[in-house]
Amino acid sequence: MSMARLRGTEGAAVELGELPLGRSVIFVYPCTGRPARAMPAGWDDIPGARGCTAELTGVSDAHDDLRRAGAAAVYGLSTQDSAYQAEAARRLRLTFPLLADPTMRVGRDLDLPSFTADGATFYRRITLMVQDGVIEHAFYPVFPPDTHVHEVIGWLQRRRR
Repeated sequence: MSMARLRGTEGAAVELGELPLGRSVIFVYPCTGRPARAMPAGWDDIPGARGCTAELTGVSDAHDDLRRAGAAAVYGLSTQDSAYQAEAARRLRLTFPLLADPTMRVGRDLDLPSFTADGATFYRRITLMVQDGVIEHAFYPVFPPDTHVHEVIGWLQRRRR
C-alpha cells in the first residue's frame, strides 16, 4: 500500500499506510463536477469518465451496508484538491471522507491507471480493497459506477463467511 498522507474532507490527514485494522475500501474516481462549471473537453467521450457523482452518492447511500458487510473504513480518492472535494462532499452530503491526491502520489506508488483530458491527468475508476495495509483485491474496470457499490458489498459479505 502507498505510504501517502492525504488531506481528507473531514479535516484530518489520512495516512494510507496506517488505515484502520480490518478491511478498508477506497473508491478511486476521476473527478466530480461542479455546478455551473464545464467538465474537461471531450469528457463524455472518455470511457468510464462519467458517473463519479452517481458512484459517490451510491456509496454514501450504502455506507451502513458497507460497514455491516465488513468495511472498517470507506474513502473516496481523486486527483482533485481538498477544497474542491470539500465542496463536493458538502453539496452531495457524503457520509464518508474524500481524499485529495492532486500530485498523484498514490498513482505513482501503486501504478494506478489514469487518463488525460483537456491537459489534466485523472485516475481511472478503480476500487481497492485493503486488508491490514495490503491491497487484497482491486475492482477494475468499474462499470456501471452507480451500482458498483453493490458488487463491493457482495464481495465483502463473501469474505465474512
